[in-house]
Amino acid sequence: MFGSKKHGAPDGSDALLGPELMARVKAIRIRTNRLVSSALAGGYKSSFKGSGIEFEEVRAYQVGDDVRSIDWKVTARKGEPQVKTFREDRQLALHLLVDTGRSMDFGTRRVTKRELAAEFCALLSFVALGTRDRVGLTLFGKESGLHLASGRTSAHVNRLVREVIAAEPTLGQTNFVQMLEERVRDRSRHNLMFIVSDFQGLLSATEAERERIQSLLLVLGARHDVVAVPLEDPFESKLPKVGLIELDDPVTGQAILVDTASRRVRGAWTQSAQARTKYLDSFLAKCRIGVIRQSTSGDITKPIIRFFEGRSRGESKASFLGRTSR
Repeated sequence: MFGSKKHGAPDGSDALLGPELMARVKAIRIRTNRLVSSALAGGYKSSFKGSGIEFEEVRAYQVGDDVRSIDWKVTARKGEPQVKTFREDRQLALHLLVDTGRSMDFGTRRVTKRELAAEFCALLSFVALGTRDRVGLTLFGKESGLHLASGRTSAHVNRLVREVIAAEPTLGQTNFVQMLEERVRDRSRHNLMFIVSDFQGLLSATEAERERIQSLLLVLGARHDVVAVPLEDPFESKLPKVGLIELDDPVTGQAILVDTASRRVRGAWTQSAQARTKYLDSFLAKCRIGVIRQSTSGDITKPIIRFFEGRSRGESKASFLGRTSR
């Protein structure tokens, strides 16, 4: 399995990262910086809006002002008409919720799912910085993980990417209920939230847990703009014919022998993957949140751009799935 048990330093430096991790983080920075384009920036800006109209100041009434904007308390105190003025708040608070479950360290193609998550976060963060939006991070697994307050500098994004790459992989089922309950309790202003995960924790949850997750996502989606980013690897949907192989169960850590030479086994594997994808798509649609699928073998930008284009055309948050480029 991929991954590391080393963490970034508290001040965001690379002091505690080994050479291999530092090289991976640097490669992600370079790659995502190249991928930031006008199409991504324009799509992001047109797809998502800030929290709306915010109060700016109270000033003296001028001819042509709407009488409904008069502040009668201030008018009475000053003895002359005073009006409230407002401004449109276009800035967003982008918050990235990233799964650190052990299954995220799996990958058979260009990158692991964890590295794909880091690339996605870096890409969206650099696009957000272009519009002066703040970016924050929350890591979650079997237990609550690191919470990184929002910032709007390149150094902050570099720290964010390092934390995603260097986070301790968590053994056991990812606790979506706990993570979402914490987000619902947080009464911060309107956020744009991306849940970046392979959603294995949701798929292996009990029926009662799934009902709770759906309820929490509906509440969160009513207050914020929530987008799910399911990560997948081609191996998970189609077994190569390579004979007997040993796989690790990401939840229990136990080894499992799989006979890939068997046509029946390969067929059952594909059918199971298709059923999981169908269920997850249906579940997220019921939660009324957007979906951008990403693959360890695909182009990271195309699904994002398609999602932005769908949102710009006025398609609902729940109706458009940014399909992965194969």
